[in-house]
Amino acid sequence: MASRPNEAHDRSRALRRRSILAMGAALPVLAAPSPASAQTTVLIQPSVVQQTIQGFGGMNHTVWISDLTAAQRDTAFGNGTGQLGFSILRIPVHEDRSNWSREVATAQRAVALGARVIASPWNPPASMVESFSGGRRLRYDQYGAYAQHLNDFTVFMRNNGVNLYAVSVQNEPDYASEWTAWTAAEIVRFLKENSGAISTRVIAPESFQYRKNLSDPILNDAAALANMDILGAHLYGTQPADFAYPLFQQRGAGKELWMTEVYYPNSSDSADLWPGALDVGEHVHRALVNGRFQAYIWWYIRRGYGPMREDGQISKRGANLAHFAKWVRPGFQRITATANPQSGVYISAFKSGSRIVMVAVNKNASAVYLPFTLEGGGTGSFATWVTTSGQTLAASNAVPMTNGAFGSQLPAQSIRTYVLN
Repeated sequence: MASRPNEAHDRSRALRRRSILAMGAALPVLAAPSPASAQTTVLIQPSVVQQTIQGFGGMNHTVWISDLTAAQRDTAFGNGTGQLGFSILRIPVHEDRSNWSREVATAQRAVALGARVIASPWNPPASMVESFSGGRRLRYDQYGAYAQHLNDFTVFMRNNGVNLYAVSVQNEPDYASEWTAWTAAEIVRFLKENSGAISTRVIAPESFQYRKNLSDPILNDAAALANMDILGAHLYGTQPADFAYPLFQQRGAGKELWMTEVYYPNSSDSADLWPGALDVGEHVHRALVNGRFQAYIWWYIRRGYGPMREDGQISKRGANLAHFAKWVRPGFQRITATANPQSGVYISAFKSGSRIVMVAVNKNASAVYLPFTLEGGGTGSFATWVTTSGQTLAASNAVPMTNGAFGSQLPAQSIRTYVLN
């Protein structure tokens, strides 16, 4: 394949995604609100745990676009200055086995830098597929062979030094005009009868819009649920009101909840557009807080609209992701905090042992001062990093805390991370 990115594929994908967003289901992108006059104290409660974070990451697909370079792999999965701190890599399970080796180099480096690797298929091998009125589907007599195909990829990657954390049954089975379609009943059948043959964790159903009619049947079938390890979802055009999933909270004990693909708010704007890039910070906040997702995975890692520009440097959208990824590491727990203390301000908090991390997004056109209370007290100081129109992941002034109380100013149109050891 030529090294030039597949622009036609991007345009096709963008048009389809924009048609989804045009339905009115997107998170509203509003003019920056004015700060409220009253100050609401942000209460951080380390004793009230919500979910365990599994990480943040992005997609690498070497058939549709060129592979990451060695330097770009380090930028994506390293956690030093000028690096994104990603801890998850998503790769495709190519239907053509001759392409499997293309994904190895980046996956190996991601693992060496401490990341987990997951994989999603777009199509089974052509010999396993048939046409039907809804497009194409896996032949019913090929379910066992398809499970073997997914396991063969798992073993191939393992033999190349990459232990896949999980593999998906199908990428976006409910939006499959260009790939293989699955109904909820078909996914349930495959989970019950075949997925046990796959020697790693299993992700399902990866609905393109977190449509619960695709995942409810899994949660309501004990045998299918037993063979699903991660409920995966995409958030293209999903309303924030639909991020919550009470049935998963009721039935999903012992299972993980991952947001496995999105770009937001579009693929047409430059990733350095400001303050538009702050929409990414708000979207991550809502996914973690409203949706209780444990992972957040972008589409292409390197793209003009993505976290890494084509020149290999971190974009403003990437900086918003990095404000979470660099300091909220796998195994951290999200803890309760006042999530929306005033209009245009979004607060999330996390802990690991005695370390507290807080991410604050201010979409207002002017600075906002907020008082904070850390329940349980404590005296120390928060190290902080900030991204504004003129700064990117820049170290900023430490914030002192006395007896659990501190105050801090959030610069206009900014995202700021606070770390207390």
